[in-house]
Amino acid sequence: MKQMNFKKYLFLFLLLTAGTVNTYAQKEELSTVPGKKWTIAQANNWYGQQPWMVGANFLPSTAINQLEMWQAASFDPQTIDKELGWAAKIGLNTMRVYLHSIAWKEDPRGFKNRVRQYLEIADKHHIKTIFVFFDDCWNKEGKAGKQPEPKLGIHNSGWVQDPGQPMSADSTIFPGLEKYVKDVMSFFAKDKRILLWDLYNEPGNSGKGNASLPLLKKVFAWARAVGPQQPVSSGIWKWDLEDLNAFQIQNSDVITYHDYEEPQWHLRVIQMLKTHGRPLICTEYMARTRNSRFSNILPMLKKENIGAVNWGLVAGKSNTIYAWDTPLSDGSQPMEWFHDIFKKDGIPYRQDEVDLIKKMVSP
Repeated sequence: MKQMNFKKYLFLFLLLTAGTVNTYAQKEELSTVPGKKWTIAQANNWYGQQPWMVGANFLPSTAINQLEMWQAASFDPQTIDKELGWAAKIGLNTMRVYLHSIAWKEDPRGFKNRVRQYLEIADKHHIKTIFVFFDDCWNKEGKAGKQPEPKLGIHNSGWVQDPGQPMSADSTIFPGLEKYVKDVMSFFAKDKRILLWDLYNEPGNSGKGNASLPLLKKVFAWARAVGPQQPVSSGIWKWDLEDLNAFQIQNSDVITYHDYEEPQWHLRVIQMLKTHGRPLICTEYMARTRNSRFSNILPMLKKENIGAVNWGLVAGKSNTIYAWDTPLSDGSQPMEWFHDIFKKDGIPYRQDEVDLIKKMVSP
């Protein structure tokens, strides 16, 4: 969710990529992940059968985090239906949605039923979904039950990691996480409404670094053991996390990545990642005050045939109209929204952006 300054790490990343592109194939045979990774041909054949993916990271405006979205007491299908309807009207066809292991642990059957209900709503609007399992971003520990109210003017004040910190490095809880991943993935392994499984969001964030590598390896192993019909991936996001980046790229069926930088720097990332020959999906971009905008990034992604999933759909309890590092303690409107497309009433924040999106997705 939070991109480190690309310019700071570009040179290191170029060296890393230049020095390792030819060694990825050598390392591939050393991978401990069971099951079969898709071949480059399989991945590109799958991608060629999809429409151009354009969409958003989705959390209903009435939820502060993943737990509030998925727990029985606060699951809100009416808002989900309304807001996905707004997305569909401007041509969005893909949503990236975070799950949470605590919500599953509290009620495995109910959790899967709510996921199924969400998929029914999304499918009604001709929207496919990328589901995310684990996450290293923001607050260290989630708790079941009523979630906190938003803190005024603070970006993602209530978002919680999964499984949390330091839990993500505690191998004694891995068997329980394995049951979670395999149960959910097995239940939906053949569901055509699911586009892709994003196994771990920004591993190594929150200062964890390589401490997240054991769980990252495990979740890929669990996914391969299930063998879903959908591809699996984990997006690279910070260019100096060499071990994590290498494992993610080596083991992802399609390459997903995050980039919140200006077009010239974002294009460098695209050019380097294309050397792997696999389809690319940008699963996070668009931070207006950092000059990552629909106007300058979306046309580039379409030209390069890269899936485009921006952060944020409707302004709400997540407070993602505020920048990561620029809180407004009085809760006043920022001079320019950081993320999100719609206001709470469905009116676009910027009509020119919505017009551009409609134009870009039209046949």
